[in-house]
Amino acid sequence: MSFVEIEIASQPECWRRAAELAPSHAAALPAAGERVAVVGCGTSFYMAQAYASLREESGQGETDAFAASEFPAGRRYDRVVALTRSGTTTEVLELLGRLSGTTPTVALTADPHTPVMTAADAVVVLDFADEQSVVQTRFATTVLTLLRAHLGLHTDAVVRDAERALAEPLPEGLVDRTQFTFLGSGWTAGLANEAALKMKEASLSWTESYAAMEYRHGPISIATDTTATWMFGAAPEGLREQLLETGARWVETDLDPLADLVRVQRLAVARATARGLDPDVPRHLTRSVVLADA
Repeated sequence: MSFVEIEIASQPECWRRAAELAPSHAAALPAAGERVAVVGCGTSFYMAQAYASLREESGQGETDAFAASEFPAGRRYDRVVALTRSGTTTEVLELLGRLSGTTPTVALTADPHTPVMTAADAVVVLDFADEQSVVQTRFATTVLTLLRAHLGLHTDAVVRDAERALAEPLPEGLVDRTQFTFLGSGWTAGLANEAALKMKEASLSWTESYAAMEYRHGPISIATDTTATWMFGAAPEGLREQLLETGARWVETDLDPLADLVRVQRLAVARATARGLDPDVPRHLTRSVVLADA
């Protein structure tokens, strides 16, 4: 088995541990009413998008998500949350340095032996969810689980759904599709973005992601009998029927959306294997982006 397959399979146990740990990190994480920004790069940015939406939807306070390189200069927040698996990503460290002494910061990371440990005011270490694969899977979902638990939005049912996502076969024929579109709404829009990235990274697949209501405003034109459209969460009324008229494959489930992301991770590995690729070592990628000039 590849590293990423082992890491994907370990997610239910990682989520259990993260949910149990959430209360012990409550002081470091955003309090209700704070104005918060969440930052990350790549997968971590998409988890930031999901958390930001969840926090606002649950009435905890205004929450924005940014790629670390795009954080708006001069905008004031009560706290900035940085998601970084490696703890070495250049853009994240530079931003934390700029915010030092002016805005409280907390970083969630997998490696306690990296510069982020001193760059942030507070650090939450989830080293049990660290990964050997370049492709990020369990760290991202474990971070989001901890944050969902902190918001009071995690239940044991989510873990059971993850176990189902691992045990049940993938929809037949998906591996052979030529293009994949992922849709979400609210917090699941971030999951759709991550799903598209995962398929690109691991299997070099042609993928796109959109807010579900936006799909009809142009992107649906790409749907054919060789493509698949995957919906995270409840679909807008009539969208499934409209998509099926194109001949494309429609994919949805009653699983918790985070557990549904596990199915996409599995699909990415299956498609990589079918194409003779190594899902642990994506083309042109490294585990952390460290810019030499910085």
